Amino acid sequence: MSTDLERFSINQMTVKQLSLPELVDTCLELGVRGVGLWREPVQAYGVEAAARLVRDAGLTVTTLCRGGFLTAIDPAGRAEALDDNRAAIDEAATLGTDTLVLVSGGLPAGSKDLRGARERIADALGVLGPYAAERGVRLAIEPLHPMYAADRCVVSTLAQALDLAERFPANQVGVTVDTYHIWWDDNAPEQIARAGAGGRIHTFQLADWTTPLPEGVLNGRGQIGDGSIDMREWKRYVEAAGYTGAIEVELFNEELWARDGREVLAETAERFVAHVIQ
Repeated sequence: MSTDLERFSINQMTVKQLSLPELVDTCLELGVRGVGLWREPVQAYGVEAAARLVRDAGLTVTTLCRGGFLTAIDPAGRAEALDDNRAAIDEAATLGTDTLVLVSGGLPAGSKDLRGARERIADALGVLGPYAAERGVRLAIEPLHPMYAADRCVVSTLAQALDLAERFPANQVGVTVDTYHIWWDDNAPEQIARAGAGGRIHTFQLADWTTPLPEGVLNGRGQIGDGSIDMREWKRYVEAAGYTGAIEVELFNEELWARDGREVLAETAERFVAHVIQ
């Protein structure tokens, strides 16, 4: 394996056109040793079978995506969300990763209460954090860009994520630092330092910001080097904060998904070296 790829991890969503066996084979061909997995394709393949496949290949599962969606108001919805997140924690433990990424959830239908939604997230973390820690899994709250606040994630900044995480021990709850979602925030470098001081940077993810955004905006994450984000700068911030773990590239991009997945993975590894490492 090239030392340039030593910390590189490919998130399964970046090359979702590849089956899990194809992803594993391509990682081995390219010398990629880290993968971030997603629950839906893992469940379709079989969690135990996926764990064996990845383990036998000698790959490290850097994260599992995703838990969360914890903002429901009605008791039945909240109970369902807690059950689903307990299942996600169990899946992460089976896969051998210590990090479950949380997308917290948007505003429930008819609600305009952002603060109330965040408090319901905190309530859920109080239940899920100890459950996760007992299984060797950490919860990593991912702040999403404010354009997602209404429908996907009421946690929009690292400061908001840390305000939630710091209510709990660091081995239970920390944060995800994702360049796509925080690059615009002048306060983010200070908050990365805050997260690092508390041992709460549980994963570091990369995606570039390209415009125009596609309709619906969800699948607008650009390939590394194609957009406005200085990846080396953000790597310096997290390393100065003490982070030495995997660096995971997670792209939602229709154009990339329409291409050959092996080609996309090879390109992504090359971009990682060119725009992050060198």
